[in-house]
Amino acid sequence: MFDDLPEDVPRLETLRTWHAMWVTRIDAKLTQARQREAEQARAAAVREAERPAWLLDYGLNRDRPPVGVHVGDCRMAGQRSKGIDADVARQALAAGVSACTVCRPDTELGMLEQ
Repeated sequence: MFDDLPEDVPRLETLRTWHAMWVTRIDAKLTQARQREAEQARAAAVREAERPAWLLDYGLNRDRPPVGVHVGDCRMAGQRSKGIDADVARQALAAGVSACTVCRPDTELGMLEQ
C-alpha cells in the first residue's frame, strides 16, 4: 500500500500529533457549520410560518385602491403588498382587482378553473 511514512518513532509521533491537531480543528469547525445550518433552517421555518397566504398589491400611492392579488410566495408581488386572508382575497377579486397572471390566485382560491 502506501509506505511513504518515516520509519522512526519520533517523526511518526510528530506526524500523529500534527494530524490529531488538525482533526480537532476540523471537528470544531464542522460543529460550528452544523449549528449555523440548523439556525438557518429554524429561521427559514419561522419565516415560512409568518408568510401570509395571500397578498394584496398596492400601486405607488398606498391611499389608492389595490392593483393586484397574489399568492403569498409570488415573486411578482411588489414591495407595497399587504398580507391578507383568503376571504379578503376573494372579495378583492370579486370587486375587480386583477389576479396575478403568474401565480394565478383566482385559480388557487377556486374562483376560476384551470
